[in-house]
Amino acid sequence: MDFKKLEKYSKKYKNYTELRMQENRSTSIAIRQGDIVTNNQNSESGLSARVYKDGAWGFAANPLINDEIMEHLVKKATDNAQFLSKKASLEKHNLPSRKGKIHKDFTTSKKRYSQKELIEYLKEVDSYIEKKCSDVSARNTRISNLDMEKKIITSDGSDSYIMRPRSLVIISLTTVKDNQPIQLYDVYGGFGNFEDNFEDPSKLYSKIDKLYEDLMKKANGVYAKPGTHDCIMDADLAGILAHEAIGHTTEADMVQNGSVAADYLNKKVASELVSLVDFANKYEDDLCPVPVFIDDEGVKAEDAVIIKDGTLKGYMNNKESAALMNMKATGNARAYRFSDEPLIRMRNTAILPGKSKLEDMISSIDNGYYLVKPSNGQADSTSEFMFGIVKGYKIENGKITDAIKDTTISGVAFDVLQSISMVSSDMSWSAAGMCGKKQPIPVGMGGPAVKCKINIGGK
Repeated sequence: MDFKKLEKYSKKYKNYTELRMQENRSTSIAIRQGDIVTNNQNSESGLSARVYKDGAWGFAANPLINDEIMEHLVKKATDNAQFLSKKASLEKHNLPSRKGKIHKDFTTSKKRYSQKELIEYLKEVDSYIEKKCSDVSARNTRISNLDMEKKIITSDGSDSYIMRPRSLVIISLTTVKDNQPIQLYDVYGGFGNFEDNFEDPSKLYSKIDKLYEDLMKKANGVYAKPGTHDCIMDADLAGILAHEAIGHTTEADMVQNGSVAADYLNKKVASELVSLVDFANKYEDDLCPVPVFIDDEGVKAEDAVIIKDGTLKGYMNNKESAALMNMKATGNARAYRFSDEPLIRMRNTAILPGKSKLEDMISSIDNGYYLVKPSNGQADSTSEFMFGIVKGYKIENGKITDAIKDTTISGVAFDVLQSISMVSSDMSWSAAGMCGKKQPIPVGMGGPAVKCKINIGGK
């Protein structure tokens, strides 16, 4: 796509207007037991226009790109906004403006792999697993690449271009113990093109060895004892709790629709050891897994402080919610496809590191669990949650002992945050998240390990 074409449409419009040109390019390759079961390469692109008029938003999109189409889209979006404003009798607000101009292209400088070369890479990984992991009964390997390229121009003066790549290799291994399948998976890679994240298949071999070792421990593991226990949630698990059970309740549209966080602003909701931030693009001068510099409403993005020292300090906002709630627009409006309207979405949500060492946290527990890797789960607007746990260990007399088989954790997230008594000093990010709020979108999540009390399911 020629993204410079959008600049010719940047003339002043009568109403507040957003123009977006976007292309998503994805690659998915999967090998199961040595056989290629998925080999897809897709591209989706087009134009969209969004107009704010008389308190209502109008939106229109089209995969075709030319002068006539763009003029039609602006008119259609304006008509849609006018129609909705008459039907709903909405109050018009002055939308906040924090315009920015930025150009960020994170495309690799290396020669790009062909689809055939990607398949050969995955075949080498699969062959290594077959040779080295003798007790594996099933093996699945997958490549998932996504390039999101977009240009946004707004009538209040924002102009941004971003090419944001993500590349992942997902490996899942299964063994059989006592006639029962035992499975474990891991995800590698993250922000960046495949060529930058995966130079050679052999770079993954030590990680595969560790995954296989952990699988065998799990196969010979025990079932967790049901009930409320002292637990350490590792960074992956603390990250998904921060995202699913806290983050979603503090998205301003969810707050307006009655999430529990609506009643908690400026109130204590967590231990004083807990601070939680939705980072825009950097953490301590390093790029976050999903860097957002200007959002899809043209707002210059900044970090959204959600919890500070245990007190709920704010929400994640777009332009309209910021106007309604007399808050700052934080750059949280994001859209997945060119044909999607921007929604309030998280970017990189994490609990901030504390001062404890992980080994000291483990040694402080006489009888509990070290929970490492989550699987699927759910949370609702009350912050009540349930997540699967696919990797974890018992802690006995301050030492890690047996691995545990698959289990679940559940509870009310704000109650869990209140129970946190130690926070580790390290910081770890997960770059493989795909949030599914109405439309999928890449997200980052992470944090330190935290010690808390949590309810664990049993066998």
